[in-house]
Amino acid sequence: MDRQRNVDLSSFNTLGLDSRARDLVVYDNVTQLSALQALVEQNERVFVLGGGSNVVLAEHVDALVIKVESKGIRLLQERDDVYVVEAQAGECWHDFVQHCLNQGWPGLENLALIPGTVGAAPVQNIGAYGLELEQRVHSVLAWSFKEGKKVELSAAECGFAYRDSRFKHDPAGSWLILAVRFALPRQWTPVLAYPDLNKQAHLAGEPDPQRIFDAVCKIRRQKLPDPHVLGNAGSFFKNPVVQIEQRDALKQQWPNLVSYDVGQGQCKLAAGWLIDQCGWKGKRDGAVGVHDRQALVLVNHGGGTAHDIEHLAQTIRGSVRERFGVELEQEPVMVN
Repeated sequence: MDRQRNVDLSSFNTLGLDSRARDLVVYDNVTQLSALQALVEQNERVFVLGGGSNVVLAEHVDALVIKVESKGIRLLQERDDVYVVEAQAGECWHDFVQHCLNQGWPGLENLALIPGTVGAAPVQNIGAYGLELEQRVHSVLAWSFKEGKKVELSAAECGFAYRDSRFKHDPAGSWLILAVRFALPRQWTPVLAYPDLNKQAHLAGEPDPQRIFDAVCKIRRQKLPDPHVLGNAGSFFKNPVVQIEQRDALKQQWPNLVSYDVGQGQCKLAAGWLIDQCGWKGKRDGAVGVHDRQALVLVNHGGGTAHDIEHLAQTIRGSVRERFGVELEQEPVMVN
């Protein structure tokens, strides 16, 4: 296994932040696991890096970085109710979604064009346009560095929650996700409850999965910058979950407040709307700033650092807290 030292990570994160890793190894197949286990046991700090789309990398990452690049997609089972499909962790998420549609395995089309890899998807429990990953996960195959063996975790064992999972809370370096298995419904029904999709007239009636995929891609391209053109990590903040009573009190003062009921007396507030009302959309702070079409997205105009992003995020959180009494939580993981 080739171990590289003092590696430039600027091309390995979608924010385009200048960052260097103390050590880096590339994982691309299971024959490397025993050697990788030995390396990890010699290092106090380990960080697993997929597509780099949900991280804020410090200028120096003092850790052994494991870059995941394993490939492969296969149909494991064709049951009466679902197709069980397995994808290796290094597969590009968007390409995997398109591949499933091409093979006649629908169910992930609402999650089209989300940047990153298949292996990173369960860490964040990615979600968009009315669908969350946990609704389609059969199980996750992972290597436990603590036990030195491969394990299969059911969806329940992954501890999924809103943009969350056990992989974000277990000690750093506990897991290397090897592959994800999906249960994709054979009796497919469209998921169109999300307002942005509801507004698409061409989806009325009986839309097929490819049309929903195309609509989601179109909406995302209109709202979100291409990280190859303008560095960003997608939505930087979670939509805060509050009690209905707090939402109703806020609507007394701000009647146009955007919210979505989630049950059990709670609702999500649109974080982008809150940030926009504080005047942040399109603002720039040196090398970093807020996107001019989507206030949820922090961008790197070039030369920005993790410190710059962190300072901007904290300032935005303070503005929202002061004006609305609501605490924002960021989505990307800070890697120091």
